[in-house]
Amino acid sequence: MSDDAKEAGLAALISSIFAPPTSPATAPPAPEMPPTLQEEPVTAAAPPAKPVASLSAGDTDEKRARLPAVAIADLVLGELRKVDGFPKAGVSITVYGSRPWNAMIRFAPFSTTSQDATRLRRALPEIVFRLRQYVDLEN
Repeated sequence: MSDDAKEAGLAALISSIFAPPTSPATAPPAPEMPPTLQEEPVTAAAPPAKPVASLSAGDTDEKRARLPAVAIADLVLGELRKVDGFPKAGVSITVYGSRPWNAMIRFAPFSTTSQDATRLRRALPEIVFRLRQYVDLEN
């Protein structure tokens, strides 16, 4: 899959997660699959190299996207950039854990004020909570 298709998919995922709730009558149509995924043939003879989700009860939901920690950190950072007072540079997000995953925010010295840093730290758990419902950390 090309980088442009991945970025478009991530952008669509972010906008669907953080879009205001709509009623079923006014819900927008479901996004179409990228053309590169529609053209790939599916064969029943070839087993998947890595299972997407285990079949046991209580495990991760199959609807969740499985992304590496770097991609999840980019999603979190993108949402934090929407908060007023977000610094232009000097912020890093670290995603860690397994089930459930978590995120940590770090600031470079003199990148922001302590009040803005406190507001961003308070916004982080809500963003992580909402993203956990749609994204799982890839092993």
